[in-house]
Amino acid sequence: MKTLSIGIDIGGTNSVFGIVDTQGNLLAHDQISTQTYSMFKDYVTEFSRLIKNKLDDFTDYKLVGIGIGAPNGNYKSGTIDFAPNLPWKGQVPVVQSFIDIFKVPVFLTNDAKAAAIGEKIYGGAKNLSDFIVLTLGTGLGAGIFSGGKILYGSDGLAGEFGHLSGTHRDRRCACGREGCWETYVSATGIKRTVFDLLASMPIDSALRRYAFNSLDAKIIAKYANEGDVVAKHAFEITGVMLGEAIADLYSLFSPEAVFLFGGLANAGDLLFKPAEKAAIANAMEIHKSKIKILPSELDNEFAAVLGAAAMTLDSE
Repeated sequence: MKTLSIGIDIGGTNSVFGIVDTQGNLLAHDQISTQTYSMFKDYVTEFSRLIKNKLDDFTDYKLVGIGIGAPNGNYKSGTIDFAPNLPWKGQVPVVQSFIDIFKVPVFLTNDAKAAAIGEKIYGGAKNLSDFIVLTLGTGLGAGIFSGGKILYGSDGLAGEFGHLSGTHRDRRCACGREGCWETYVSATGIKRTVFDLLASMPIDSALRRYAFNSLDAKIIAKYANEGDVVAKHAFEITGVMLGEAIADLYSLFSPEAVFLFGGLANAGDLLFKPAEKAAIANAMEIHKSKIKILPSELDNEFAAVLGAAAMTLDSE
């Protein structure tokens, strides 16, 4: 009998799952709103119901496991630990909850690590041993491959790059600290930048018609490409700060490449050009010629799903 696995990407806004075969083909997918469920038990019940409905179409396949990528997902404990961008607080027993329902092996890791695994197995990092995937979604995460292996750290939580601080200290982060990179370099961060600019720049901008919750990175990119001064400036600021952060990553890990994925990365040159320029300007001399910032070769929407599914396929 043919086998398949489930890959789940728990995001700060939405949770996406995919049914994946052993070749990495996405056979089916669906999603729910993460923020709708204040109780994790209700979330698991509804999400599992949705998954089982899709699995009913694949009676000729055997489910071998479930892989999950989530903010603060702890590979070693099987729990989500104090994730600032999720509605459930404290330690959340993710792995055991899904095992109780599906009766198959379940693996959990950070969402950015899952994206990095997907990039390694199915994407642009197939031939690389040392690389970093930055996930630019609701927050900012890093999946780090060093010497051909994903970096977990002693407690499974290595790679929380979004919660390092740069030189700026004027924004409070959901984690409780001041000036974390993700308060600037993320889909949420660029919205905050837009509203700061609207308050300080007395000029016309199409972005003035949007409330904070109705604005997203795609809308900002649209107006930036149409020449909106505020939108363009927001991407320039975000790109420069991203480049500064990437320069630090080169000093720490000396990667062969840094891949960007997530909604903010879809802006293309609006983000990549200022980021590359700033990374080169701020890098150590020995790294300046080695800076390589690339878009993910996986579908941004499903990179973490494929990476999470790959954890279960490798465990067969």
